Amino acid sequence: MISSREAAITEAKASYDAGHFLRRLERLVAVPTESHPPEHREDLVRYCNEVLGPLVKELGFSVSTLENPEWQHGPVMLATRLEDASLPTILIYGHGDVVRAMPEKWRADLDPWTVKVEGDKIYGRGVVDNKGQHLLAIEALRAVLSVRGRLGFNAKIFVETGEEAGSPGLRAILQKNRHACAADVFIALDGLRQSISIPEVTLGTRGGVAMDLVVNLRKGGFHSGHWGGLLTDPAVVLSHAIASIISRDGRILVDGWTPAAIPEDVRGACARIVVDELPNGPSPDPEWGEPGLTRAERIFMWTSAVVLASVSGQPDAPVNAVSGSARARIQVRHTVDVPSDGLLSSLRKHLDKEGFTNVQVLPVQERDAFPASRTPSDDPWVRLVVKSISDTSGCPPNVVPNIGASGPSELFRQELGTPVLWLPFSYGGCNQHGPDEHGLASLFRDGLGLMAGVWWDIGEADRATLRRK
Repeated sequence: MISSREAAITEAKASYDAGHFLRRLERLVAVPTESHPPEHREDLVRYCNEVLGPLVKELGFSVSTLENPEWQHGPVMLATRLEDASLPTILIYGHGDVVRAMPEKWRADLDPWTVKVEGDKIYGRGVVDNKGQHLLAIEALRAVLSVRGRLGFNAKIFVETGEEAGSPGLRAILQKNRHACAADVFIALDGLRQSISIPEVTLGTRGGVAMDLVVNLRKGGFHSGHWGGLLTDPAVVLSHAIASIISRDGRILVDGWTPAAIPEDVRGACARIVVDELPNGPSPDPEWGEPGLTRAERIFMWTSAVVLASVSGQPDAPVNAVSGSARARIQVRHTVDVPSDGLLSSLRKHLDKEGFTNVQVLPVQERDAFPASRTPSDDPWVRLVVKSISDTSGCPPNVVPNIGASGPSELFRQELGTPVLWLPFSYGGCNQHGPDEHGLASLFRDGLGLMAGVWWDIGEADRATLRRK
């Protein structure tokens, strides 16, 4: 006899097979919710109030709109279903905004705002980032309600509309609405798996900090024939300064930019992560980066420093002149084991020590400058979700200490005090920020079953273990 848990998983997958998931996804993708630049605010509001809101109301949620104090940016849709005050509360996160559609760069037969299915691929802007993934969470809730008649926990669905623009106003929204958003755990369906065939639980994100290095020696340029060899070349000074920060083989040379120690559970988790090679993607350069670290360790437990851009003179139309200035943008991605508030001062100290007192270090506020986060792997919520996914899939998931990229989850941990879990249901070749974005039907269908199992098991769990003290 089929168990109720198995019935919920079967119901979730059957809903996909019947076309319900795809039809609802089509309605979500059809709304052009670009958030940067902020020119589609009306569409962001419409997505929350007229498209996604009615969908979750069908499941017994009350829906409210949390206005953004940064008025030019979109609001947050908060949907709430409270079954019993004694039950744990799950905050389910997603974002309804997308990056620029760039329709001119898509295949001629594809429209970013129209879902198109080709074999296992489902094309459309936002299919994986993030409309399809938060829809997956909602449809799995629907399956549990269909079988059990209740969730067995309280649920709040928090969908912001500014994540791709750096979540402007998010912290202020959380601070103003702490009670309404209060929860025992933050669970987000977003991101890319390390392996298509292995489910994944990610416990946080790396932080992102950017800075400009500026060498400003004089106004204007001077004839290279008359002044070359007499005037200091700012581009050369800047190049040597960067070489003192990052070695020729990619090692970070600044004290305070890399972890002083790695927690053993993080090192152990990295050793167990299975990573797929992408068929059309690049392969890691084995001689680049910190020596002695695996691919997983370099991304999930170490720091990266990248030169995003550099300029001196006029690269597109060079002139015969010694330039007066040079500038480069450096981006640092770091784990919670590296304090972000010391990155700029550590660099200033390093440059002075190396003799580059004429190189300025200027802080930069990037759109995705989020703080680092990491939930302990022994947290009860982590153990519950990992076991649930293992039970459903028949294999243990990849447990990733933190993804290499950055995200807003630490804001929720800081403001609401919740542990953070990310459950990704896309893969590395999905073109999430480029033309021809697509998800895999097989991952969505499988994900519906996995999430139905997760929601079912949370509803059956010991509430005393999961309630936040």
